[in-house]
Formats: sequence, structure tokens, C-alpha cells
Amino acid sequence: MSTTPMALDSPMGNGLTGKVNGVQPTAMLSEVISLYRPTKHFRREKSPSQPTTVVALDFDNEGAILLTSESDHTMQMYNVKEGKHHKPLLSHKYGVSHAMFGHASGCIIHASTKINNTIRYLSTHDNSYIRYFEGHEDTVTCLSLHPGQDNFLSCSEDNTLRIWDASTKNACGKLNLNGAYLSAWDPSGNIFAVASPTSSSILLYDFRNYDRAPFSTFDMLPYSQEMPKSTSKGWNKLEFSNDGKHLLLGTTGQGHFLLDAFDGHLKASLRRERGGVKRLCGGDHNAEGISSQSSEYLYPSSGDACFTPDGRYVLSGSRGQNVLAWDTLAAAPERFLAPIHELEYTGDSAVIAFNPRYNFFATADKEVVFWVPDQSLA
Repeated sequence: MSTTPMALDSPMGNGLTGKVNGVQPTAMLSEVISLYRPTKHFRREKSPSQPTTVVALDFDNEGAILLTSESDHTMQMYNVKEGKHHKPLLSHKYGVSHAMFGHASGCIIHASTKINNTIRYLSTHDNSYIRYFEGHEDTVTCLSLHPGQDNFLSCSEDNTLRIWDASTKNACGKLNLNGAYLSAWDPSGNIFAVASPTSSSILLYDFRNYDRAPFSTFDMLPYSQEMPKSTSKGWNKLEFSNDGKHLLLGTTGQGHFLLDAFDGHLKASLRRERGGVKRLCGGDHNAEGISSQSSEYLYPSSGDACFTPDGRYVLSGSRGQNVLAWDTLAAAPERFLAPIHELEYTGDSAVIAFNPRYNFFATADKEVVFWVPDQSLA
């Protein structure tokens, strides 16, 4: 694996109370949001001149390890504190997508892309599978981990959402929902949301009574019709803010939707003029006959937008250059909100994840990029 450090390598600290890349933990994010710059990037190649494509990013609970899902049927682990590649995890037999850390130390849950649609529970300590979660009959489009328990949700193109407990192989529950391709937990873990682009709606369920009808439904069709078609195409991310006030619906188009998490009204359309990197969303497929070696072949994405841990800002990748930042507290004339900052970077950012413990985030497309504030710009 080749790794190429960029110009801003900084000393790495140790421990959660220390500094990472010279950056304090996330308490003072508003003071540094404009200062983020790429500090390192890592590029892997399946063969000469053919880089792999990163399809998902996730941090562990402690913010110490970054996990990627990649197009060459591998997962890669990166040590955040030391700023280097940690180790690869191979899944050539089953493929991999939507890999995420479980709450148990060193355990990963991921979907399969080969043989079948089984979800797999992997121990990184000895690279062995602990458990298989079987049942989905088509491609898994999303995995969402409960914030405080070992339950997780899976969405699939088989038009079901399943509820699992990592300690048992059998599903705890199943909802038959047409086109329910995205899901997210609220920060309390008492509520989960399900997004269906097919019905242009977001459904909210009480986790304790998930077998009942959703207690609230947010109709997205009026908001989508207000926006240019290029703004709202392709839903690829659903996320609650950590303060529970907002719900983010990410798209592959020229904007994302920022919703009030309580009543679903549109607080702002987050505009990005260049749009997102071309990726597949739930329910999308490459045309028949397109080789995976072709430049026209598209891979899925775990989403190119996310909240910062304080819930105030939304960050998003963009096509061609820069990462965009919006302030959710800013006034939104006519419900349109422009970015308050464009963080400089030359290249695509197709997936993004913010570290839960540190002022640090990562983006990726053909390469993984580490971002921290450059204090010399303050």
C-alpha cells in the first residue's frame, strides 16, 4: 500500500485528553471550522494506475481508528492518532460495503456484495467472523448502529428494514417498506427514521413500538418540487444531529435538505453549485454491460454530508474541489442556505465522516484524506 503525506503533517499526540494533529477535542469547534485543511492523504492501487474507490467511512467510538470500505473487497483501518495506515482486512470472498464499528471492541459489521446479501459480524482481533445475519434477499443499502445498544438497522432493495441484535443471528423485527433505502437513529436511541425516495417520505418510528405505524411522516415531495431537479436527485444520507434538533437528508445533487427533527419542516436547502461526485444511491444500478474497469462504472456511497459533533455545522463533499461548511444557526432567506466556508482541496470528496472525539474529519474518493485545523491560519 502506498501512502503519500501532504504538506501539513503535524505532531500526533496520545490519549483522548491530549491533542491529535495539534488539535484539541471538539469543544471549541466554532473557533476552528474555517481553518480545516487536508493534512495527509492515502492512496491505494489495485493495479498500476488503477486506484481503489472508497465507498464508506466510519470511526470507532473512541475516535482512534478510521475504517473504510473499498471497491477491491477490502476494509482498511487507519490510526488517527499516529496518522498512518494501521492494517487491511480482506473480504475477497464476500465483498464488503457499509462497514461500521460495533460497540464491542474490535468488532465490525458489514454488508456483502458477493455470493449473497448476508450481513457479517467480524472480529478484527483474529480476522474471523463471529456471526452471520441472514435474511435480506437483495442488496443492503444502509446499516445504522444504535447509539447505546448492540441493536442495528439494515435497509435493503428487497423493500424491507430489519432490526437486529448483534448478540443473536436472528432478526428482532422486520418492516415491509417500499423503497426504504436509508435509516438513522436519533441520539437518544428511542426513535429511528427511515427514508424512502420511492415515496418521497421520511418515516419516524418509536423503537419500543416499531411494529406499529410510524408516529410521524415527513412528506418531502413539496420540498423536492420547489427545488431544481438537479438539487434534490439521489438520496444518499440520513442523519440526526447530536443535539436532536435537526435531520439531514443528503443528496447527490446540488443541495442537501436540513429539516426540523420534530415536525419535519424544511429549515433550509443547503446549496452546493458543483453538485456531488457521481455515485450510486439506493435502488440505482449501473447499466448492463458496463465493466467495473470502465470510467463510467459507478460505486455506491455512504453519503457525502454529515453533521459536526456539536450539531451546529453540516459538512459536505463536492465535485472537483473543496469541502463545504454550512452553519445551521445562520438565517436562510427563502429557505436557501449558502456555505459559510469552502475548505480548500483539489479533488473529489464522495464520502465524509466526522470524528466523534476530536476536531478531525475524513473524506475520500480514490484516496483517504485527513483534515485538521491549521492553527497558523488563525
